[in-house]
Amino acid sequence: MPALHIGIAGAGLLGRLAAWALATQGHRVEVFDPAPGPAPLFNGQGAAGFTAAGMLSPVAERESADAALADLGWRSIALWERLSQALHAQAQVHETPDAPLFTRQGSLLVAHGPDLGAARRVLARLDDGTLPSERQPQHLPVDTLHGLEPELHGSSGPLHAWLLPGEAHIDTVRTLTALHATATATGRVQWHWGQTVGSVRPGQLDAMHGTQRFDTVLDVRGTGARPDCAVRGVRGELVWLHAPGVRLSRPVRLLHPRHRVYIVPRPGERILVGASEVESEDRSPMSLRSAVELMAAAHSVLPALAEARIDRLDVNLRPALPDHHPEVHHAPGLLRLNGLYRHGWLLAPALLDQALRDSALAPDGLPG
Repeated sequence: MPALHIGIAGAGLLGRLAAWALATQGHRVEVFDPAPGPAPLFNGQGAAGFTAAGMLSPVAERESADAALADLGWRSIALWERLSQALHAQAQVHETPDAPLFTRQGSLLVAHGPDLGAARRVLARLDDGTLPSERQPQHLPVDTLHGLEPELHGSSGPLHAWLLPGEAHIDTVRTLTALHATATATGRVQWHWGQTVGSVRPGQLDAMHGTQRFDTVLDVRGTGARPDCAVRGVRGELVWLHAPGVRLSRPVRLLHPRHRVYIVPRPGERILVGASEVESEDRSPMSLRSAVELMAAAHSVLPALAEARIDRLDVNLRPALPDHHPEVHHAPGLLRLNGLYRHGWLLAPALLDQALRDSALAPDGLPG
């Protein structure tokens, strides 16, 4: 197809993925975003994709999502495996260059002894009888868990644990950085930072310097898409820890009657600790209660974190629609994707790949 002039409203995960994909198809791309630049802000005002642990957990997410979203998640894992290799090679990742952007070693669910009943209820929701045997949670005896993650054990007794095979995790900050660098390197992408998009219509978007016209426009603004989209913000919170000497190979979710706390390894001796969601559009700094509960829960299953140092407490808003399902809307001159909720990294590649194919903007889908 002939090269098009394409405008993208939003430079988060979807915007950067789309810019790279469309530029590799030969299109000329302009991206508009209110952030001052491509780097993470960690102040609640930047792209929500930076404030994410990057857990790619289609089975674990079945607790709050349906089977169709899980199927998209498995497709995304396969895409991320391919995309991350291309990104790592093309972007020449300099920070921790030997560390992969994507790791697929499964994930773990763990529970303290007194919480076994609550954990079993969660497991029953994850496997409704439709999971194939190779994706079903696998109960791990104590010695097997110790072999996988030697430093993972309960502060008051052995942990109950289950392995979710095939699940993965991705380094969100380094991947977003690599996406920007790789898209820029094509020579076909122009970034307009500090440019808030007020509204998006077929073939045009309204930015700070007036109406900009394009052959096609992509609206991937997340919570910034109001009032064009009935999206709301759901607060996400993340603790970044520097934990020299603490060994952890795969993501861990602590099953608790009141909390869902996850612990995710990062290169550079970092550990991320997060809470799944808070129904609030508050962008203020993390509260004392949230920080204490998150870190205490993580310490209860990973005692070696006792001497970890707190790098930062990060918050942001995830875009959610009323039914908690993503929206993909295609019309002549307009493609809109929004409402990825807490599943942004899990769903983005599969949704965007299909949308670009269906709209004929990128018949070959995502690059890599």
